[in-house]
Amino acid sequence: MSRTEIATFHHTAFSDIAALTREKEAQGLTVSVAFPTLNEQSTIGAEIRAVKEGLQTRYGLVDEIAVIDGGSSDRTALEAERAGADVYLAEDCLPHLGRMPGKGDNLWKSLFLLKGDLIVWVDADIKNIHPKFVYGLVGPLLYYPEIQFVKAFYDRPLFRPGEEDEHGGGRVTEILVRPLFSAFFPDLATLYQPCSGECAGRRDLLESLPFPTGYGIETGMLIDISSRLGSDVIAQVNLDKRIHRNQSTTALGKMGFEIIHAFFSRLESLEIAKFDGDLSADYYKLICDPALYRLENTPVQLRERPPMLSIPEYRQSRGIAG
Repeated sequence: MSRTEIATFHHTAFSDIAALTREKEAQGLTVSVAFPTLNEQSTIGAEIRAVKEGLQTRYGLVDEIAVIDGGSSDRTALEAERAGADVYLAEDCLPHLGRMPGKGDNLWKSLFLLKGDLIVWVDADIKNIHPKFVYGLVGPLLYYPEIQFVKAFYDRPLFRPGEEDEHGGGRVTEILVRPLFSAFFPDLATLYQPCSGECAGRRDLLESLPFPTGYGIETGMLIDISSRLGSDVIAQVNLDKRIHRNQSTTALGKMGFEIIHAFFSRLESLEIAKFDGDLSADYYKLICDPALYRLENTPVQLRERPPMLSIPEYRQSRGIAG
């Protein structure tokens, strides 16, 4: 099977913010930035201020900054409001459609809540935040009309007690997602970090996609976009380095389980593979210490939302007929 390289840029190619703003205005577009959050009080304020001061107040590149909160029990919402973002509680958005807590659901609901033509999603745990996490992703969408979706990549240091690995992040990608992509979707295997949380896309594309509501969102979205439009509508941008909170191995196991479900469901819908019966929805993580080993059934989020364009309230709010 032949492989197409994903278009790749460095964020410095888009560092002239004034020029980006002029291009945005010339095209009559608006830009919304959303942070999906769950207990990120230590970092969310600085992230919002970096985007607001560096890109909204000074230049006008960003038109809207919002936090979509999954029900934080800490001061995330308060810190976000103080920093100047619009704050929404995910469970209050379209409540009649039921609650499906998860990162993917926060992103799906952001399409309903945000106004922009270009949507930028930035994870809320970044410790070295910089405006490049936004303008680096917006740039390709403004300058290359054929590009519909942009992913970030970067060095991801891995910090563990007594140990630091400069390039050790992205463990789920290297042991699970890249091997799967290499076997079934080789074009997508050329993405350096397909599971990166920072990405941007055109609304008219995003509103047409189904959304896995858990951690399968990045993988499912990439497969859906490439299978419909081809991988040449996807680009990736080098943001140099991202320092964030590293998750435990057991947490990554749950993430991998949700990714597998999103991946295999698309293999079947695309008629690449056929499975006899449904995949198991039970995930057991290993709990261990020197005196104990046991398996614990762990809640996972495997459900998906339909394309936002199919939601009547969304079509009404956007003035879309039919």
